[in-house]
Amino acid sequence: MAYVALEELLDKSCGSVYKLVILASKRALEIAEGQPKLVQTNSATKPSTVALLEISAGRVQCKLAKSINTL
Repeated sequence: MAYVALEELLDKSCGSVYKLVILASKRALEIAEGQPKLVQTNSATKPSTVALLEISAGRVQCKLAKSINTL
């Protein structure tokens, strides 16, 4: 199993563990449904690990939503 440092992943996921979990789980689901992998791994690597490796490599990034100011 590949080790991906949490500190490195937090920097790439807008500094939030919650956003990291959501980003990785959505990407892992896409990979499990047949979307191509964005990093090179062997075929035995689980989709969740591939998703974390993609985030670590900067291939998958979180988007910052625009805030709506209402008065």
